[in-house]
Amino acid sequence: MITIIAIIGVLVVSYLLVTTYYPNFGGNISEDRQEQYLASTQFKDGKFHNTNPVPKDLSFIETIPLVYKFFTTKVPNGRPMKNLEVKKTDVKHIENYTGSARLVWFGHSSFLLQIKGKTILLDPMFSNVAAPHPLLGGNRFNKEMPINVKQLKTIDAVIFSHDHYDHLDYETVKSIHEKTKHFFVPLGLGGHLQYWGVPETKITELDWWEDVSYENLKLVCTPAQHFSGRKLNNSQSTLWSSWVITSSSENIYFSGDSGYASHFKSIGEKYGPFDIALLECGQYNEQWSDIHMMPEETAQAGLDVNAKKIMPIHWAGFKLALHDWKDPITRVTKKADALGIEVITPQIGEHIIINDSTNTFNKWWQSL
Repeated sequence: MITIIAIIGVLVVSYLLVTTYYPNFGGNISEDRQEQYLASTQFKDGKFHNTNPVPKDLSFIETIPLVYKFFTTKVPNGRPMKNLEVKKTDVKHIENYTGSARLVWFGHSSFLLQIKGKTILLDPMFSNVAAPHPLLGGNRFNKEMPINVKQLKTIDAVIFSHDHYDHLDYETVKSIHEKTKHFFVPLGLGGHLQYWGVPETKITELDWWEDVSYENLKLVCTPAQHFSGRKLNNSQSTLWSSWVITSSSENIYFSGDSGYASHFKSIGEKYGPFDIALLECGQYNEQWSDIHMMPEETAQAGLDVNAKKIMPIHWAGFKLALHDWKDPITRVTKKADALGIEVITPQIGEHIIINDSTNTFNKWWQSL
């Protein structure tokens, strides 16, 4: 018994030391910051909450078999047989761009958006593994990136949806924060950025339904149904969100991560129609469908937000669930056809001109 207690004690101390001093885990939300969040209807008892009572809090006994299943189940075609090819763009063509609003996808949920003379990153995550340490996760599907963002001289803004490792990445933030003019994040997430050296003056935190004008753009922090946390003892300490990005001629919706719920319809009624909706579609399972939409729900969410066209995201980047890597795009396109909503499927790095109705994209994944 003494030996068991000693081992547990060593493990606990080791965990606390690693999560305290290894920067990838991010910062802790201080009591002073929590005091500022009391005005949010989503914040109570020291944590942020969804409008609906999800996700379900699993007991230790329920968690162990789920973790075991994830790490031991062999998924046929769970990842591509070889690295996904990307369409590359020289940084000079990014810095000198003056054309219509466009998006460039990096895979998973990361984008470069150029709009009204601004260069913006959405959930930039450029590391090879979506985990606090490279040994704790599998490599991304695309070995190369379409744009070497580190070579950009200036990034006007960075928008984050939540603090999970496949969206908020320490190495990426460290590589871009000095050249980034401003960061826009949901409540609490600024604590991680400050811990990593971003000045508080360069961070704007927003609650759901709050908006801010950024030069010639309007940014709205909108709801999502998800959760947060970068270590065992800080779950739900920061808010999660989706985003609306509006200019004088474009209206864009970025879902972040979310289960399907009534907030999509509310967002569509208040801020739609959207020229394009970037909608989560991947890393799902029936056991956690309340926090990650099933593909058929993604298509329905596109109708709910009143989008002219949708682009499935959160796939073709990392293996974080137990489905075939092509399953998300196959199922969402089938359902979207049935619902009569347009789906665009660009290859990683392929330029997406937001208001160009002649955009055509090949079903590039089918031959892989």
